[in-house]
Amino acid sequence: MPDYGHDLLFGTFVTPSVSPAHHAVDLAVTADRAGLDLVTFQDHPYQPRFHDTWTLLSYVASRTERIHLSGNVLSLPLRQPAVLARSAASLDLLSGGRVELGLGAGAFWDAIDAMGGRRLSPAQAVAALEEAIAIMRQLWAADRPGGVHVKGDYYTADGAKRGPAPAHDIGIWVGAYKPRMLALTGRAADGWLPSLPYLPGGPSDLADLNARIDEAATSAGRSPSDVRRLLNLNGRFSDTSTSLLNGPPDQWAEELAGLTLEHGITGFVLATDDEYATELFASEVAPATRELVAAERRG
Repeated sequence: MPDYGHDLLFGTFVTPSVSPAHHAVDLAVTADRAGLDLVTFQDHPYQPRFHDTWTLLSYVASRTERIHLSGNVLSLPLRQPAVLARSAASLDLLSGGRVELGLGAGAFWDAIDAMGGRRLSPAQAVAALEEAIAIMRQLWAADRPGGVHVKGDYYTADGAKRGPAPAHDIGIWVGAYKPRMLALTGRAADGWLPSLPYLPGGPSDLADLNARIDEAATSAGRSPSDVRRLLNLNGRFSDTSTSLLNGPPDQWAEELAGLTLEHGITGFVLATDDEYATELFASEVAPATRELVAAERRG
């Protein structure tokens, strides 16, 4: 697949553990000070070992200065979309335009049901997510006349007032793997946010999955480059190269640059709860990857 041409983003994917209470916050502060672009947190509201992700994002926004923040990804069945849209816009205004919105259609349905969420089939969950995105985009469009009017099978906003407008265009990044979700991503999302460990074939799966997003985007009258491609990563830094993303920082940089140039991935989000790995990712991997990609693009 082509390089879609976006600037590169580097970030972390932090476990929102309750104990120690401030550990996830401290990791976010480390990422901010190290110069990373993004810090994200998984969202499992039914998990008592984790902080509530939206509360954590708000607290982290107050403790950081420049880094962008996102759920990775927020569990839509337990996040009412009109309220979530206003929450995101408010936090974006308060943080100076640093909020992005990673969204998922839902998983772990027994746990969602136990918390009072509606159990949906895979097809229903995709349809519900598309309705939710429509509501959120209309709510953010504060300069348009009239109210929000989306009458869906799962979510409805009939005459809700628009606003507030966020400080910047909040990116809606969808976690997607199956054909229906990939098509939705191409039609309606600003970004695609899968996890490398969940791709059975590893990076070789990216070509086919990108093609499905591209086809859906084109069919909807969009450009494939309207959808940023991000990727959650797992790996280990070591002196010796053993496998993909297991080795020294220069190996990581070469492999990540390859993912950009071959598969259009321009957002790299490292799953780590380790300060040293966070700092090494920021100080050595990110700049080296940027240099490799810039050189290839110039060439």
